[in-house]
Amino acid sequence: MINNRSLLIVGGLAAVAWLASNSLYVVDETERAVKLRFGEVVEENIQPGLHTKIPIAQTIRKFDTRLLTLDTDTSRYLTLEQKAVIVDSYVKWQVVNPTRYYEATAGDEMMAIRLIQPRVDESLRNEFGRLNLQEIIAERRDDLMTGPTAELDELMHDELGVAIRDIRIKRIDLPEDVSAAVFERMRSEREREAREWRAQGQEEAERIRANADRRRQVLLAQANERSETLRGEGDAEAAAIFSQAYSQDQEFFSFWRSLNAYRESFAGDGNLLVLEPDSDFFRYLRSPLPVNAE
Repeated sequence: MINNRSLLIVGGLAAVAWLASNSLYVVDETERAVKLRFGEVVEENIQPGLHTKIPIAQTIRKFDTRLLTLDTDTSRYLTLEQKAVIVDSYVKWQVVNPTRYYEATAGDEMMAIRLIQPRVDESLRNEFGRLNLQEIIAERRDDLMTGPTAELDELMHDELGVAIRDIRIKRIDLPEDVSAAVFERMRSEREREAREWRAQGQEEAERIRANADRRRQVLLAQANERSETLRGEGDAEAAAIFSQAYSQDQEFFSFWRSLNAYRESFAGDGNLLVLEPDSDFFRYLRSPLPVNAE
């Protein structure tokens, strides 16, 4: 009896353990899940946490919702002018609708990749086909992929239940037969731009030089005008002073002027002056200056 009772207890505990292990399940923070009943989805987008299910009748499929990377194959695309470019890219994608993802791929990540890759290839082919080679080289790669990312995201969301977060270009190469022609065209374009910049620089230099010369002429004219004005004012003031001094003592002023004339006439070595002896020039040498009676 004791052994039978022990067996029953052990069997009961085993049944409870089995029921608990098959009735409870945990969805991780990085996952989302769907609940299936005989293969049919009965509960969608189950959030992280502890949940319950009916053993045997119901099964749980969990999907990784972290950001995943699809490294696409290197592909050859034609530009608008039918020039070939070799593009190496990758795609960032993420499961956002677990139910749609399960229905489209049966939860198989490799199948999802096989469905996404052709769509990416088609989107890039269309994008490069509408641009010429110069635009592809000139544009930033992030800006180049904005349109394809948005279009592919909307399409994949409806078809597979995944979001295309980003399409990035790792590198863009040119075939050898195209590289030389492209580099020559780029060199010619840069030389043309350099010539334009030099011409604009020379034109600006001439304009600055002409303005500087004009301002110089204006400043010189203003300075000359000012100097002539000051000189005239000085001469007028000097004449007034001389006139005032002359009016005070005319005889002394005549004597002072004669002395200056003597000094200037015989300033150099070997100067010779021929005059009549009774010339008025020697008036103050012949007779002394009269003394003012005052």
